[in-house]
This record gives sequence, structure tokens and C-alpha cells, in this order.
Amino acid sequence: MLDVTGLRAGYGPAEVLRGIDLTVRAGEIVAVLGANGAGKTTLNRAISGVIAVRGGTIRFDDEDIAGSRPAAIVSRGLIHVPEGRRIFPNMSVRENLVMGSYARARANRARNLDRVFATFPRLAERTRQAAGTLSGGEQQMLAIGRGLMAEPRLLILDEPSLGLSPLLVEEMFALIGRINAEGLSVMLVEQNVVQSLALAHRAYIIEQGEIVLSGAAEALAADPALQKAYLGL
Repeated sequence: MLDVTGLRAGYGPAEVLRGIDLTVRAGEIVAVLGANGAGKTTLNRAISGVIAVRGGTIRFDDEDIAGSRPAAIVSRGLIHVPEGRRIFPNMSVRENLVMGSYARARANRARNLDRVFATFPRLAERTRQAAGTLSGGEQQMLAIGRGLMAEPRLLILDEPSLGLSPLLVEEMFALIGRINAEGLSVMLVEQNVVQSLALAHRAYIIEQGEIVLSGAAEALAADPALQKAYLGL
């Protein structure tokens, strides 16, 4: 579904990504893990067309999308839920969700609203509430729900657990698992190594713009190098 080869990208004179290779297959949850500043968000932005690609290829459904405009990438069904939620705080919950179908799946808006409310019942209780008054966990649900409104074929989630309490983190990961169980492919970009590896099928570890470890999530969780670097074991 997604095949990234030799990807290089950065900002100004600084090169952040130094030859990234990764794949996401249909139906998978693939985790991309690393510390703050490792290059995870730059990777998401490059795949989504927000920043220019300096080298390598990005193929989605066997079509090269490197250099494509973000709107064109969205129209193909590759949807990126950015770090920090980026909701519209002065708009209602329902208005935020409707914005998610602005560029794609507009004809199915009513059906997709029902689907989002079934997935996130708390949002259904707050349709007229200003999004900025929601709790952090509810805002993250709204950001993911807005992404689902576009009928994604691949959903990139950038740090969905950031700033949430441990209880809400558990709930958020469970929701991601349920979304994937319905057939949606997910690229989960996170600092939360333990829970991401428990949820994902496969994973990549990124450091200083390069992939340093990759493989089945269960195998990586048992890898001594990863345990030492990230878990302090």
C-alpha cells in the first residue's frame, strides 16, 4: 500500500531524513517509533506532501506521490492526523467533523458522521459544543474522527497519545485497534514504545533521520538493543 524508499527531506540547509525505507501493507498497523527530534514528524510531512522531498520515492497504491500536492494525496485516501490535534477550537464538534469531508467523501458525509459517532460516542454527546472546550482526550478523538470522515485507505496518526493521561492513553490505543480491526491500515507514529509495540503488527525505530531497527513488533519488543535504548532494561 505504502512503499517509501531512500527518502530524504529536511528544512533549509538541514537534512533531517537520510534515506528512509519503510512499507505499510493493507490491513496493518505499522508503528514508527523514536525520540523527540528523531525525524518522525518530518517523515509524516514528507509523505503527506507538506514539505518537499529531496530524494527517494514514495509510492501509494503503486503510484509515485513524491512531489504531489497535499490535496492530491488526500484525494487518494492517504490521510494524516497531525501532532497536536489541530482542531478548529471555535467551531463545533460537528463542524470540525464536516470539515474532514471537505476534500474527499463529501457525498457520504451523513453516513460517515454516523460511523464516527458510533466509534466515539462521547463526540455524539457534544455535537454542538465548541471543540476548544473539549478535554484533551476528546480533542484527540475529534482529530481522528475528522480524519475518518475522509474515508481513509491509510491513516497516519502522529503522536495520538501525546499529553493524555495514562488512562486515556489506554483508551486511545484500544480505539486505534478497533479502527484497524474494521480493515483500516494505520501508520502509528509515536514516542510510546511499549504500547505501540503491543498494538502494531510491525515497527520501525528511527534515530537521527535513519531507520536503525525494524521487524515484527513482537520481536522488536524483545530486542535487547531496543530494551536498553528505550526501556532502560
